[in-house]
Amino acid sequence: MRRPRFHLFCRVVDNYGDAGVCWRLARALAAEHALDVSLLIDDVATLARIEPAIDARAVGQNVAGLTVARLEEAAPPRSLPDVVIEAFGCGLPAAYVGAMAAATMKPRWINLEYLSAEPWVDDAHALPSPHPRLPLVRHFWFPGFTRRTGGLLRERDLFGRRDAWRARHAPDDDALRILLFTYDNAALSALLAHWAKGSARIRCGVPHGVAAASLERGLGVRLPPPGGSVDCGNVELRMLRFTDQDQFDTKLWHADVNFVRGEDSFVRAQWAARPFVWQAYRQAGAAHVAKLDAFVARYVSDLRADARDAVRAFWHAFNAEDVGAIANAWEGFRAALPVLAPHAVTWADDLAAHVPELAASLVDFAGRRL
Repeated sequence: MRRPRFHLFCRVVDNYGDAGVCWRLARALAAEHALDVSLLIDDVATLARIEPAIDARAVGQNVAGLTVARLEEAAPPRSLPDVVIEAFGCGLPAAYVGAMAAATMKPRWINLEYLSAEPWVDDAHALPSPHPRLPLVRHFWFPGFTRRTGGLLRERDLFGRRDAWRARHAPDDDALRILLFTYDNAALSALLAHWAKGSARIRCGVPHGVAAASLERGLGVRLPPPGGSVDCGNVELRMLRFTDQDQFDTKLWHADVNFVRGEDSFVRAQWAARPFVWQAYRQAGAAHVAKLDAFVARYVSDLRADARDAVRAFWHAFNAEDVGAIANAWEGFRAALPVLAPHAVTWADDLAAHVPELAASLVDFAGRRL
């Protein structure tokens, strides 16, 4: 029996975020739904950093049960798939769109949008959008936090793997473990300076990349290479090597507080069931602030007032890069951690129980045409 064929298109814009979401989705479609999946991506080298089994120089290759190919602009496809997923409005090659328009059996064309907790997403999800010139219809697919959206990516065995890993890696001291995976942020050095003078011992993991470079600029020092560590007062900074997605998940599972960014690590931090701080991708006109506020409103709705205020204050200070407010806002957030820790577990469990899984919802929607 022929397996349904999916083509997933990706152009890398936001560091590793676009590639990260698309790779997780492609893997889930192939592994958990037995689909014939091809990921067509313009920057294979970036994807290879996330998945070491990928050869950055290869034109096409089979990895993890799916095909990875370079996104070519000129050549029309040899054959069309059943479903085309255009990630984040990245645009399809003109020859590819022309081939879809000319086909008798046209693929189902889905535009995978960015994740948002804003209320309007519920009404916009899965709406059709006819092409202005060609006999094609595209459906807009919104990940989200309610039953009326496309949901969130989550592997079927994720919680089991998380809990089993934690059972094998219990903390061996009472230091506060923090993972710092952020964009460039002017408040980072002020926050680290505050931690360094504090009474609590902190072990802070800093993945190689943007956050480490931001700290170096803010502090005016040269940090150790990946694998090294340095003490800054009461903080031990551990410089983490670049890892694949599965190993990155274990970093989130190990920490007591996760600072995350963008979309992929934002979702994975929620599945980690630990308190976290999200740095939204900065957008023109401060559009990211509306996204931040919409999520915070959902996330803190069941918390008592002091904990709600603490989350809002610190997340806003961090996203605004407010050097003057960051220390006091952190103290409020830290004081709320005994409340935020069990809340994070409840939040993850409720999401898994009541929000669709993204890959499964896409397959279900596409299956109505296959």
